[in-house]
Amino acid sequence: MQVSDFDFELPEALIAKQPLKRRDASRLLSVQENSFDDLHIPDLVGLVQQGDIWVINDTKVIPARLMGKKESGGKVEVLLLEPLSDDHVWSAWGKSNKPLHQGQKIYFSESFSGEIIKRHGKNIEIRLIADDVGSAIEQHGHMPLPPYINRPDSKEDKKRYQTVFAEHKGAVAAPTAGLHLTPELMAKMQDAGATFVHVTLHVGPGTFQPIQVDNTDDHVMHEEAYIISEKAAATINQAKQSGKRIIAVGTTSLRTLEAAGQTGMIEAGSSRTDIFITPGYQFQITNALLTNFHLPKSTLLMLVSALAGQTRIKQAYQHAIEQNYRFYSYGDAMFIPSFFAQKE
Repeated sequence: MQVSDFDFELPEALIAKQPLKRRDASRLLSVQENSFDDLHIPDLVGLVQQGDIWVINDTKVIPARLMGKKESGGKVEVLLLEPLSDDHVWSAWGKSNKPLHQGQKIYFSESFSGEIIKRHGKNIEIRLIADDVGSAIEQHGHMPLPPYINRPDSKEDKKRYQTVFAEHKGAVAAPTAGLHLTPELMAKMQDAGATFVHVTLHVGPGTFQPIQVDNTDDHVMHEEAYIISEKAAATINQAKQSGKRIIAVGTTSLRTLEAAGQTGMIEAGSSRTDIFITPGYQFQITNALLTNFHLPKSTLLMLVSALAGQTRIKQAYQHAIEQNYRFYSYGDAMFIPSFFAQKE
């Protein structure tokens, strides 16, 4: 498929640069077969069906953006991706006015530094050096806000660019659909018949990276680590066998479900996935999706188009633009059943 098929024009004013004061204050577009329902996040309670399994990603965003200096005084920005070893070597992206090189030292503070072990383009391996590396990252790191937000992170972002159920550190981007949920809303959804099941997928930076090719067949996804417990797998599989809906809260939960469910049933355990879901994909596990609005020509837009059909997603996005919905990570959400794609 051509990547250009997933392009659209979005007014700059509709890109959400700040979170709303309340997590559950965002709007919700419910995509029906012949209509669009303009709702708000608390209306999720009314969309719950008895026995629903709502799958949430409990990864926790780390303050992965480190601002440092070379010995020469030149500025360096490092985005940590994931640890590679027990001696604090990380895979990362490095950005500097001049190319970084092996053996180069970077200073983030008087007591926190790093040494470049390897470099290939912007991809680097860096050994972090501090008395307590974890604490140093927490103290000196910045929240890795998406590039389109285009502002420094704030104290508020440390709380709001994180779900209320975030538990396992490792993500460098938030599973943004989950940002809308509050304990109070989740309790009401449970009273209406929903069961929340936790999975973990440590979201990588590839979620925001523009596709650099013209044809989707030529794109290679960034690989991410995920974990599904035996209990979570059993709950999802039992619900599927009983004909209950499996609803992914966010594209990261959906990718986890589909990566672990290629046999038609969820396999528990830890693994890695580079699954790339485009129109024509046959969903094995997922019946519906709660998601935010995504970037033009992005892998996430392709994923939702696979679920609901390209035609219906284009119509939904046009409706959202006309109704001034807020887009992207801090924006509004949409609820999508999966029955449209089968008709295209």
